[in-house]
Amino acid sequence: MKTRFEPTWQSLRTHSVPDWYQDAKFGIFIHWGLYAVPAFGNEWYPRNMYLPGTLEYEHHLKTYGPHTQFGYKDFIPMFKAEKYDAQAWADLFLKSGAKFVVPVAEHHDGFPMYDCSLSEWCAAKMGPKRDLIGELAEAVRHKGMVFGVSSHRAEHWWFMNGGRGFASDVQDPRYADFYGPATTIQTEDWKSRDWEPRPDAKFLDDWLARCCELVDKYRPQVFWFDWWIEQIVFQPYLQKFASYYYNRGEEWGLGVAINYKNYSFPVEAAVWDIERGQLSDLRSYFWQTDTSISKNSWGYVIEQDYKTAVDILCDLIDIVSKNGALLLNIGPRPDGTIPEKEQEILLEMGDWLRVNGEAIYGTRPWRLFGEGPTRIENGSFTDTQRKQFNGKDIRFTKQGNALYAVTLAWPGEEVVIESLKFGSGIEVETIQRVSLLGSQVDLSWSQDKQGLKVKLPGRIPRQGPSVLKIECNQNL
Repeated sequence: MKTRFEPTWQSLRTHSVPDWYQDAKFGIFIHWGLYAVPAFGNEWYPRNMYLPGTLEYEHHLKTYGPHTQFGYKDFIPMFKAEKYDAQAWADLFLKSGAKFVVPVAEHHDGFPMYDCSLSEWCAAKMGPKRDLIGELAEAVRHKGMVFGVSSHRAEHWWFMNGGRGFASDVQDPRYADFYGPATTIQTEDWKSRDWEPRPDAKFLDDWLARCCELVDKYRPQVFWFDWWIEQIVFQPYLQKFASYYYNRGEEWGLGVAINYKNYSFPVEAAVWDIERGQLSDLRSYFWQTDTSISKNSWGYVIEQDYKTAVDILCDLIDIVSKNGALLLNIGPRPDGTIPEKEQEILLEMGDWLRVNGEAIYGTRPWRLFGEGPTRIENGSFTDTQRKQFNGKDIRFTKQGNALYAVTLAWPGEEVVIESLKFGSGIEVETIQRVSLLGSQVDLSWSQDKQGLKVKLPGRIPRQGPSVLKIECNQNL
């Protein structure tokens, strides 16, 4: 195997984000696992069901009985995936406009959704007895999209530890390989980078082996990590994994990338990911938001509070204008079907992207991300805090000789782009044509010290953002 990358931060900083990723902009994340069976609370049901005083604990007792008689493991036979059709999923994702797909290969609960050689507790050997990840990888690539995976295995060190505090099946040695260390940690400070007790060598070696197996079996071009890998003891293991993965990418001739949160990697070595949040300004390094189509859960639950397609599209546009990508999560049912509302939202997004995708795919940020009064909060867990965008909120992207100005709501009969006033660098003599994507009509425009003023046709028969294409006589 080629060894261009060594397991040092100095070497890993030389890795470049592949062009395909910077061009793709929009991907689908998939939280699907045993937690879809109870469909209550959220995907942390397996942890919370063992924490007395939580709604999940009370729900579990009432619905399934004592934890000694019915534990999390007992959901495995109920997770059948009998209607799972990877080809149908891939077809939906393609129609949504997504360019890459990242299913959760193993969540905090420790139940791999792939054919894991390191555990008998996995979907290929129990429950559906199918390599769910392998089937999706084949289907996604068949449709011309890029395939990735996510690993949340690190959190399994402590995830099920609530079951140590009272009589439960977590304490039964017969199930130790499934429930894992379930270590009783000495801190509940979720921001700490040095929890005690630290994962031991056995756990860390197993973590690394599972990650490398995912690389070798499924050739993912994105490998997404959740937050807990930033624990101090993971650092040398992250370096070993990243060098192995990046070298495998070189061997395959495929551009690959790692996603990380917080401070797990140097900014040059991988792609920073912000959970359920965005940035308030443009970032020079390519980055990503991961968020869910639902406000209250990543996995399938009976009572979902969904976002609208328009709101998600506006966030996508804002993120892309700031040099980022959007990884949008869905939560399939335990039988393998995708909820109808989620399909509807994805298809609505696809309809918009088919008309306006040239302002998204393959673009790069302009010198300004945009303008307008609506404030975007900076950082994680802010995705439901912003106000609705209005017609003065505009975002910019560029490609070749075209500048795209996206109005995040309908601005009325005229849009005034203040960033394109006299002296902006794009002058009257530079502009050749202004048009509205989805319309064949050239628009009339003028420029003065207030901005570029563009007359718009009557309100177009659709909701959501509209894209002005400003073609110039030079590359931007």
